[in-house]
Parts: sequence; structure tokens; C-alpha cells
Amino acid sequence: MSITANEFPQAKRRLRLGFVGGGQGALIGEVHANGARLSNRWDIVAGALSSNPQRAKASGKVWMLADDRSYCDYREMAKAESARKDGIEAVSIVTPNHLHAPIAKAFMDVGIDVISDKPLTTTLDEALSLAKMQRETGLVFGVTYAYTAHVMVRQAREMVRRGDLGALRQIHVEYFQDWAMDVSDQGDKAPWRLDIAKNGPSFTVGDIGTHAEHLARFVSGLQIEALRADFHVTGQPKALEDTAFMQLRFEGGVPGTLMVSQTMAGSQCGLRLRICGSKATLEWNQEQPETLSLRAIGAPEQIISRGHGSGMSPATERLLRMPRGHPEALTDAWANLYLEFAVAIQARRGGVNLPEGLLAYPTIADGVDGVRFVEASIKSNETDSWVPCKVNTAN
Repeated sequence: MSITANEFPQAKRRLRLGFVGGGQGALIGEVHANGARLSNRWDIVAGALSSNPQRAKASGKVWMLADDRSYCDYREMAKAESARKDGIEAVSIVTPNHLHAPIAKAFMDVGIDVISDKPLTTTLDEALSLAKMQRETGLVFGVTYAYTAHVMVRQAREMVRRGDLGALRQIHVEYFQDWAMDVSDQGDKAPWRLDIAKNGPSFTVGDIGTHAEHLARFVSGLQIEALRADFHVTGQPKALEDTAFMQLRFEGGVPGTLMVSQTMAGSQCGLRLRICGSKATLEWNQEQPETLSLRAIGAPEQIISRGHGSGMSPATERLLRMPRGHPEALTDAWANLYLEFAVAIQARRGGVNLPEGLLAYPTIADGVDGVRFVEASIKSNETDSWVPCKVNTAN
């Protein structure tokens, strides 16, 4: 099979995918599933969609799973699916954070590739243990930082790489929401994300802060060397932070900022990245994902829109679905993510070597980096100091 550096290999069939979590009442499971379906590379054939047996079976019927492949326990699912000739080839983990590590280990133990929601784990030790297991097994392990699969985020990354901005001088990223303004950790209706045992020791930084730091690293190509973080509660009282402001120091001494809040009134999904170089500043806004703003010194602002040609890089072109004027959205980004996961898993299982740079999906190393970032942020807030945030030491 001939594979070019700019094209994904054609699939001979869809891969078989299973889910753990994501049943009735869970938003993110449907988001994952819709992305997988739109990619046209997956058939969802099995699941342990809830830890509640009744809800698991009811959810399985909604997802049109065969009765004997709708499980009530992920351990049972891993054992049964690995024994089938038509068993799943990958599992998507869309559970509360504290379950990511044990579920991933159960499926890696039986040779099944893993796709996990973020943050990867609740502790760095768990994350490093998973990374070690992945290296030993050689399995594909993807982490769903879906925003970096937006076409124009990929375009921004290529523009930085080819020097359109010049030498990087500043990096700023923010992510604002308001859904937790009136949310408290008191009472029976408190969300699991405010339960330290299930969520881990950080609320907003672990949830949307990891998206922001990954986006900044992904596009800039620079790692975060150190950070200085201040945590706040600006909504209803809660033990964990709902807002955080950070100073960042990237490789090469490049300064930056990161601001996140889930109690910013009037904000829905305000993820914005600005990268400033010696020649120009590039900006991307998740709520207007179809365009990039390029502001060069001494020149009018240039708006770059998504579509074929007109400066789009090959790495961008291969992810396009619609021509200009026909909007794509976050669902398409999820589809791009699941497309790249499928290409990687199909290649691993078929013993095919892919061209360098063909895929840019977030790996387990990115997941480890995210957990390290969370732990560094917590330590910085507690000690009121700059804290090292060395990354990629798990590779």
C-alpha cells in the first residue's frame, strides 16, 4: 500500500469501537460517538455505558448495541471482547476522571487500543504508570483534546511552523464559561466534577485549563517550563477553584498567560489563543472557529477563512470536509480526531509505517503533560511561587 505524506490511507473496513461510560444523561459520550460516526472509520459495537446495570442496558438499547455486547462492568467487557473474533479494536473511556486509569489498564492488559477523555488521570503517578504500560505494549493511546483537531487550529500550527509570525515573543490563551456560576459542592445535586474523590484535586484547571494549555503548546510548538498560578472561587462557594489566572514561561524564555473560569457571566465556550511573533500576531477563537486573524506590523488585518486553496497547508487540506461558505463545527473537529485515531490504530494493527508528520492527534504523552500541568498549578497556588512544569519526560 502506497501512502503519501499528505493523504490518509484508505480504509478497507471500519474498525470496531467500544465505549465505557457515556450512557443516558451523559453529554460527552454522545459527543465522542457522533465524532466517531462522522469520521466514517468506526462502528460502535459494544459498551459498558453505565455502572448502573439498568441504565447500562437501557443505554445499550438506545445505542443499538446487541444485548450480549451491552455490559454492566468494564472488566467483564474487556475480557469478553478480547476473546471474540469480532471483538472491539479500541475502547473510548468517557467516565469520571478517577476511573480513567483502571479502565485503560484493563483494556491494555488484553491488547485493546485506548482512547481516553481528559484529564488523563487524577495523579501524575497514575499518568506515568499508564505511559509506561503504553510503551511496553506498543498500543495506540489517544487523548481527546478535540479543539486541536479544528482545521484552523491545524492551519495556525502550520503558519507558526513555517515562520509566518517570525520569532515567537508572547503566547496568551484563555477559556471562559459560566455554567458553574451557581453550582456548589453542597447537597445531593452537586456534580461529580466537584467531588475530589471522582474528579481529582482541581476543578476548572483540570477540566478546561488542560484544554487551554494543550492548545497553546500544540500551536506554538513550545513546552511550558514554569508557571505561576492563582486560584479563586468567584461563583457559589466550593472547595475547588472555579477560576484561575496564570503566568507562563515557555521554552526559550517566551512569556505567556493563561486565564480560565467557569463562572465568567455570559461566556459559553470562550476559548481563545493569541500567539505574537516578531512579525505578526495570530489569533483563533473557538466560538468563530472558521477563521484566523493575522495582524502583521504595518499592514491591515488579514482574515483567513477555512477552505481549499488560498494558503491552506497540506496538513490542513486533508482534514477539510466542506468548501468555504459551508460551515464546519466542533463536531467536525471530533470527527477529525477519531479519523486520526483510526488511521493510527489501523496502521499499528496492520504493521504499516506511516509517513512522519501525517498524524497530529494528542497522545498519552500529551495526557501526561496535562496532569503535570495541573499538579504544578496546584503547587504554585499553594506556595505562592513559580513552579517548574517540565514536560514530555514520560517519553
